[in-house]
Amino acid sequence: MTTARTPHAIAEELRAHIAAEYLAGEDASDLTDDFDLIAAGVIDSLGLVRLVSHIVTAYQVPVDDLEIKPEHFRSIAAITDLIVRHAAPAAA
Repeated sequence: MTTARTPHAIAEELRAHIAAEYLAGEDASDLTDDFDLIAAGVIDSLGLVRLVSHIVTAYQVPVDDLEIKPEHFRSIAAITDLIVRHAAPAAA
């Protein structure tokens, strides 16, 4: 895809991905940008590995550039910020 992804678009894609992959069949209405995914048990250690894989694939973020710290994966806002800081620029 050659279109630039805005932080808002990244957050919406992440919200949809997390709802589909981690909350299958559950109410995702509380999944706000600042919802604590770790404290709520939405993302666990295996879920983090799967999420990192999604980020690397979907946003072309080199895995070596990812700072795997809980605070970077605690919320959609934090994950979006991580992606924005490390994603490869879109092709022109």
